[in-house]
Amino acid sequence: MLLLLNLLAFLAVTGYAVYLFAQLVYSRYLFIKLGKKVDYKQDLKERINAVLVNGFGQRKLFKDKKSGLMHLILFYGFFIIQVGLIEIILKGFIRGYEFPFGSAHKYFSLLQEWTVFLMLCAMIYAFYRRYIEKLKRLQLKRDKKAAFVIIALITLTLSILFTLGFEQVMLGHHPDFSHTPFSGVIAAAFFGIGKTAGTVLFYVFWWLHLLTVVSFMVFVPQSKQAHEVFAMFNLFFKKSGPVGKLRKIDFEDETVEEYGVGKIEDFTRQQLIDLYACAECGRCTNMCPASVTGKTLSPMQLIVKMRDHLTEKGAAVTSRSPWMPSLVVGSSALSLGPAAQEAAVSVEMPNLIGDVITEEELWACTTCRNCEDQCPVGNEHVDKIIDLRRYLVMTEGSMPHEATRYFQNIERQSNPWGMNRKERIKWRDECDDIQVPTVKEVEEFDYLFWVGSMGSYDKRSQKIVQSFAKIMNTAGIRFAILGNEERNSGDTARRMGNEFLFQQLCEENIANFQAYGVKKIVTIDPHAFNTFKHEYPEFGLEAEVYHHTELIWKWIQEGRIKPENEVKEAIAYHDSCYIGRYNNIYDTPRQILKSIPGVEILEMERNRENAMCCGAGGGRMWIEETQGKRINVERVEQALKLSPTMIGSNCPYCLTMLSDGTKAKEAEEQVQTMDIAEIVARSLSAKE
Repeated sequence: MLLLLNLLAFLAVTGYAVYLFAQLVYSRYLFIKLGKKVDYKQDLKERINAVLVNGFGQRKLFKDKKSGLMHLILFYGFFIIQVGLIEIILKGFIRGYEFPFGSAHKYFSLLQEWTVFLMLCAMIYAFYRRYIEKLKRLQLKRDKKAAFVIIALITLTLSILFTLGFEQVMLGHHPDFSHTPFSGVIAAAFFGIGKTAGTVLFYVFWWLHLLTVVSFMVFVPQSKQAHEVFAMFNLFFKKSGPVGKLRKIDFEDETVEEYGVGKIEDFTRQQLIDLYACAECGRCTNMCPASVTGKTLSPMQLIVKMRDHLTEKGAAVTSRSPWMPSLVVGSSALSLGPAAQEAAVSVEMPNLIGDVITEEELWACTTCRNCEDQCPVGNEHVDKIIDLRRYLVMTEGSMPHEATRYFQNIERQSNPWGMNRKERIKWRDECDDIQVPTVKEVEEFDYLFWVGSMGSYDKRSQKIVQSFAKIMNTAGIRFAILGNEERNSGDTARRMGNEFLFQQLCEENIANFQAYGVKKIVTIDPHAFNTFKHEYPEFGLEAEVYHHTELIWKWIQEGRIKPENEVKEAIAYHDSCYIGRYNNIYDTPRQILKSIPGVEILEMERNRENAMCCGAGGGRMWIEETQGKRINVERVEQALKLSPTMIGSNCPYCLTMLSDGTKAKEAEEQVQTMDIAEIVARSLSAKE
């Protein structure tokens, strides 16, 4: 009778828990389906690789090695104890049950016990990291749910060991310390209480374990632990192609009345999976230059707030579609079908922009992608921010006044300052013996040198252009520039949310390239490099695109140029975001510097993929910082800790920001700021 009651209670509890779990997961699936459907690229190999490397391989988690090891134990331990869970459940109905593994079962027991013990250690360490060490990124969002996770998993692991330990007491088996080292200690400690007491305690801990399992199962979809369900799907379905590439807007679609994302359901379904995949680990915010310097933007909070908004709106929207097949969750009927999207329009909810996410947060982003690079579940924060900016700029016409002026100057004169477009080539007058022909002055050329607005108009950046032109002259490279026919690349306009202006510039530039038969493009501007290489092809560009550091290194290897003269400098090298995290170019600039006699490379604490942004990306170059500490000053302070004689970069935007930073720290006389092209050119110059 007791066995029957136990079985009925088990079926009732687990059945109801599975039912609730299914409802909750299904509800999130329906909420995600409120988003816009996008074409799914069938690049199966790439997607499987993403799951294997970042999912099963836990690669990004090991950016923090201690945390990575802890999560690796928990991740794989979870699968092992699930197998053991089946056996433990059966033990509650079949006295002394064991899987029919024969003599190999003792090794299964050993594996299970060590797995449980290591998981227990991992959770104790998790408690230490959050509440004793108080790791900064884990303090970004303190709530009771985090404590529940730790308590639940500690209870889960301990209840397994106590269940197995009291089973040995119940059966009168003497502990086998060689194969049950931890439950065996428990059995030995309580062996004298007798079989009856052992049986009672066995079922006490058996039920404790079962209730912990089912409670945690129901808890998972309603908390940050939902990433355990959605992370793998997020890694598999995430946007494919070059990282950071933005989605194209079809302006010829006359049915579209609003551009960008003004409502949560305007995001794509791929983007909405991100929200439930978030683990709230704080890695993104911990590395965000805006957050680090006291701005209101927190990439983690951005995702969390949108997730909560989607959950709230999803429940309200789907409950208003009674004519669709529904599933009741609490008091909400969750409906699947296109009618749910129509119902979303009429639901009165807080505004996504303004109430949930502030404009201040959106404009604080530098689009550096440090958040995305850190995210272990593959979340993409930047494209969401850009989509929200697009709505502000193109639908509402709301933007900082500096952005308005920037767009006007680009539209009128094709440069950010609004200077006469006919003065774009004036920098060439100061080139002295350097040959810089335009496309109209030569019959043939191998490379089109895209000078860019910074190189054309900014006095400091002109020195980079001149240095690179000198290098090309020395290497015997046939190149030409567009001169006054060159326009702005449109990259910054796109990342500030003005997709229409970007596409206009893009089409004009591509037409110009085609008119002059351009097959290869080289530029000193990482932003133009990135958009030409990864975004222009979608609009028809067919050309090889190079950053100037790539070609400098190539020519050094080929012997076309040879840095011979000593440049005795200790250089703190700064990785540009759009060369580094966007294009994975880290070694090439360092190889160039190593080839220059006298140069000592100093690596900042934040370098390569972890390098901190200079603060200029995403249009921030043109928008004044009014909140917190200036990002460029923070970055320069990181460099100055190394006591360098020079800060090196590979981007005119970075060079400007770093130069301003050294001035702010009153260090410009002790520490120079130079582009790699300038350093190489100095090594090529005649000895004095």
